[in-house]
Formats: sequence, C-alpha cells, structure tokens
Amino acid sequence: MQISRRAQRVAPFYAMEFAKKAGELEAQGHHVIRLNIGEPDFGAPPAFLEAARELTDGRPLTYTDALGTPELRAAIAEFYATHFGARVTPAQVAVTSGASAALLLACAALVDPGDGVLIGDPSYPCNRQFAESFGAEVTLVPTTPATRFQLSPALVEEAWTDSIRGAIIASPSNPTGTSASLADLVEMCRAIAGRGGWTIVDEIYLGLADPGADGHPPRSVLSTDDPAVHANTVVINSFSKYFGLTGWRLGWAILPEDVVEVAERLAQNFYVCPPTPAQLAALACFTPESLAVSEDRRREFANRRRLVLDGLERIGLRVPVEPDGAFYVYVDISSTGLDSGQFCDRALTEAHVALTPGKDFGVDTAADHVRLSYAASTADLEDAIDRLGAFVKELAG
Repeated sequence: MQISRRAQRVAPFYAMEFAKKAGELEAQGHHVIRLNIGEPDFGAPPAFLEAARELTDGRPLTYTDALGTPELRAAIAEFYATHFGARVTPAQVAVTSGASAALLLACAALVDPGDGVLIGDPSYPCNRQFAESFGAEVTLVPTTPATRFQLSPALVEEAWTDSIRGAIIASPSNPTGTSASLADLVEMCRAIAGRGGWTIVDEIYLGLADPGADGHPPRSVLSTDDPAVHANTVVINSFSKYFGLTGWRLGWAILPEDVVEVAERLAQNFYVCPPTPAQLAALACFTPESLAVSEDRRREFANRRRLVLDGLERIGLRVPVEPDGAFYVYVDISSTGLDSGQFCDRALTEAHVALTPGKDFGVDTAADHVRLSYAASTADLEDAIDRLGAFVKELAG
C-alpha cells in the first residue's frame, strides 16, 4: 500500500516510544518509574467522576452541537473570565476532542500549503506536526535560558520573513515548564497581527502556572483589551492537565469571532462533535468543590517541583531555567558525556527510570537535554532521583 508523503514525514513521538520500552521492562518484572509522560497521577476530580457515573443510567447520549453543548461553552467562558481575567463570549468557545482537536481545527482554519509558521525550539512536537500536516513550512526558532526557553518579541522580529503567516506559542511550555511574560505574549500577538498574521497561544498548562505576587492565577493572553490581539489570536486549552481528565479527551479553543463558523464546519466534518459523556460530566469541573481540588493539586505539583529541582542539584544534573508551571523540568545532561538518546536509553535499561530525550522537542538543545515529568507520586520521584543519582555516579566512575 502506498503511504502518503505527509505520513512518511511525521517523526516518532519519543515520549511514547519510551513508554513502550518501559512497558516491555515491566512485563519482565522490573519496577519502572515513568517520568516520560505528562499525565497527572491524580485522575479526575471526584465530582466529575460522580457525574460520569450518573450518566450510565441508560439515558441516550446523542451527538451534541459540533462546537459543544451551550452549557459547557458558557461554563468555559465564565472560567476564563474569573480565573484568567479574559472576557470572551460562549459563542467564541469551541469544545473539542482534546486540545489536539483544537489544534487540528486551528491549523485547518489558518494554514495554507507553503505558509511559514514560527515555533520556538524546544517545543511540544505535535504542534509543529499539526502545522506541517496542513502544508506549513515550520521555522523552529532557537531559544535560550536568557528568554526562559520562550519566544520573545525580539526573536519573532528577527525570524519574521515575508513568507511567515503566523506563530504557535506555548506558555507555560512543554518541555521546559517555563512561561513567557504576559507583556511579551501580548506584544508578540500584537506585532504579528500588525503584519497581517495570526497567533495560536497554547495555554494548556496555564492553570498549573504559579500565581502572581497578588496570589491571583496568571492571566490569559486574552486578558488584554487590545482588539488586534482578540481578532487575530486563537487560544488553546484542555481539561487534561489542570483538571486531570487526560483519557476523557476534552479540550477547547477560544476563537476570534470570524473564525467560529469556519471551525464549526471543520468540526462537523472532522469528528462530528466532542464526546457527549465527557462534556456533560465536565460541568462538574467548575463547581467550587472541583476548583478547590484542582488548586490543591496545583500546589502539590509545586511541592514536587521543589523536590525534583533540589534532588537534581544534589546528584549533579543542571536545570538551566527553573520552571514556573506545568510539571516538567528540562535537564542539561551534557556533563554525563552521553547524548540525550543514549542517556534516556541507559537510564531506562540500567536505572529503570523512563525520561524523554530532547530530540522529541526540537533541534538546538536536543542532544544535551532531557525532559523529566514530575507528574508522579512523591515516593516515586524520591526513588527516581536516587536511582538517577546512582546511575550518574556510575557514569562518572
């Protein structure tokens, strides 16, 4: 069978490849600590699970509107206003089958073959795969610790050419867990809009970002009053990370008004509608009880981050930029004499700790960095640091 050139160009997702290898070792009886996947270990809030159980009473779970139920779209708009300071209408909210489907809709709506798209390096690999699948020519812009591994207004200005049509920016970022400042995000979106371009801002981990000095959660890029930003920016978010609903496959996009009808047509044709049971139960995520649970979990992730950062320093592995959100640490392993692929292979087979090599996330720092996900229990994280410490010590010896 002839495979499409598009499919042949898609690179493996190494985080999942190492998950397969970890599974093989576990089948042999080894205890593998999986720090390679960004999946919260808490699961969904109790109120969501109770709501999901109630849906199994035999009622018909029919298709919903392609962009989601009106009730859930309204709840998401209200959450963005109260939690992230962004005033958006329910009509701008498109509920999707995970944030991946939100990226699918956004790229399908905005990207034509040959369009240039800027993405920071390192970055979540699927972002560029979505853009390239619709024919984009992706430019990976190297970032450094000086910009917290984030795109900056200066980097966007320097990389922009006449062929560029837009940019995809994630804040906080996977794999680094670092954020761009709100001022920089707004400036980049404004500048790109001024050039006739669009910006997709991935805010999937925004709920897990550290609060500001006033104790309030961080602000969305859409918290600005700038009409150019609102008219030319698509925001992506998800129930998977802050609310812990990974397997329920539910996300959303907040769209400029003139993109809503286009996105609706695309959703109708791509997947009909998001999962009905997940949508109905997801309303329980926005109760005071569930929001309190999610905030407790965010604070627990911050505690785990501190444990991991202190542990990595103790065993001699450097973290160039301390993260301020998500649940990732981007670790410099250049001192070990191994490249990231070798380090992850040997850490898995010798120490039984699964990590993700930097080659999943770009080019510039791919060889000498690995991603560690601290979305695991405190006991597993402490054990993993001890195992990695013994492994690194053996390498040095």
